[in-house]
Amino acid sequence: MPTTRFSLAILLLSANIVLTGCNSTQPTRFSIGTDSTTFSENTGSDTGSAGQFWLQDLFPFEYPEAMPEEEASLHDPYIPEDIEGALIERTWPRPSELPDTHSTTSVNTLSDIDIWTRIRLGFQLTPLNNSRIRNQLEWYHAHPEHLPGIEEHARPYLHFIVEELERRGLPLELALLPAIESTFKPSATGPQGAAGIWQIMPDTGKMLGLRQTRWYDERRDVVSATEAALDYLESLATQFDGDWELALAAYNSGEGTVRRAIQKNRELGKATDFWSLDLPRGTKRYIPKLLALARVVEKPEAYGTSLNSIPNQPYFESVDIEADIDLIHAAKMADVSVDELEQLNPGLSPAAKLPQGSNRLLLPVENIEQFKENLAELDPGKHPGTGYVVQPGDSLGKIARRHGTTITAIKQANRLNGSFIRVGMQLRMPESVTVADRSNPAGAGKSDQAKPAGGKTIYRVRSGDTLWSIAQKHQLDYKALAELNGLGVDATLKPGQQLYLQLDLA
Repeated sequence: MPTTRFSLAILLLSANIVLTGCNSTQPTRFSIGTDSTTFSENTGSDTGSAGQFWLQDLFPFEYPEAMPEEEASLHDPYIPEDIEGALIERTWPRPSELPDTHSTTSVNTLSDIDIWTRIRLGFQLTPLNNSRIRNQLEWYHAHPEHLPGIEEHARPYLHFIVEELERRGLPLELALLPAIESTFKPSATGPQGAAGIWQIMPDTGKMLGLRQTRWYDERRDVVSATEAALDYLESLATQFDGDWELALAAYNSGEGTVRRAIQKNRELGKATDFWSLDLPRGTKRYIPKLLALARVVEKPEAYGTSLNSIPNQPYFESVDIEADIDLIHAAKMADVSVDELEQLNPGLSPAAKLPQGSNRLLLPVENIEQFKENLAELDPGKHPGTGYVVQPGDSLGKIARRHGTTITAIKQANRLNGSFIRVGMQLRMPESVTVADRSNPAGAGKSDQAKPAGGKTIYRVRSGDTLWSIAQKHQLDYKALAELNGLGVDATLKPGQQLYLQLDLA
């Protein structure tokens, strides 16, 4: 029958394609881009902890029709119908078809789209179909709330990352890599020491020239870490002849791990593409996670989720400053909360001054002008915060009370893990602590009792009072109120007990 002959022809053609792909030792699915980074998941890989923020134990969905993991095609129920059966057809333009995003014309053209559309337009990696990717897609479909959660963390950083990727001509799928590494949390720390949104290991950070001191961890600096991570990704892509799957595998588990797996397969006469290699379990999931996430971002409604629009414009700007200031003081000058400033400058402790030689501060775009105005009025010789040399008989508690601050603030300013100090030790002293500083640096709306001209503000506990109710009454942060008074956030208060609402230097 014609139908039978046609089906047989298709079957033979498919078999020929699969066999040809399996015999290839240099996969060319991806155009040469650039480099990769060696950070790994907490699932058996040998050099990192990239994926600890994902739910690793994905549902073990099995598909009767699933192809072997080594094989890949575009016949996939999760791929839009318009590309099924077309081995090289794409649903997005190739790099040569993209507009020059740095020309005047393209800026006007791109102004009407959001950052997600811009990312989709820059996808370069070929969508594949195999059981590993399908498992990840099934997980996304079962957890539609996961993507919006990542989106909120990514909002401040995506535009900068996309700009940097486009400047280098790299696939914009890489803009999604921090979602897998850290869910875009700069504060993320892996069990083996990886840090920042790119989860850079300490030794890798040193190799990439990122400073790591008690005062400043540049692996958490979004600008520096992104530039370093992309440098490394470009290097890895070059080392692996433009094969982005192998480059990303090396970023996750280490170059040595991937090279040993390739050598082993060569000795056994096997294919040396990513899908054929015997790699750590976490690394085997790493690339499918990224490719699946890109597919979900391209068509979120197909997976029961949605993406809120993120403006295709910068969220922050960099300001170079010469003044010796800390984040707490900078937040007041910019009229933003310390929390928001920490989010943009996570490499710094709130009370620690900006590191010498790198006085760059990231600020929300809308607060730049106010900060610059206040900075211009700042006395060049003024140093907010002071230093202190530990004397015999000192303790952190005594020093904190003497300087109108808290033990926690001193620990943060000096990156102390414990309370041990020694005579002669030099400590950085943060500014006087006001409970409301973190939540409302401008001081608007506070009661007179919470902001006196000087000295101490003391509140006497009444029957029925809680830390929460007192904080609400005086428009304070209840966690900071507890910290200021050396109490736990769930502490029970007694009538007549005295609490500090504010400590100022006399």
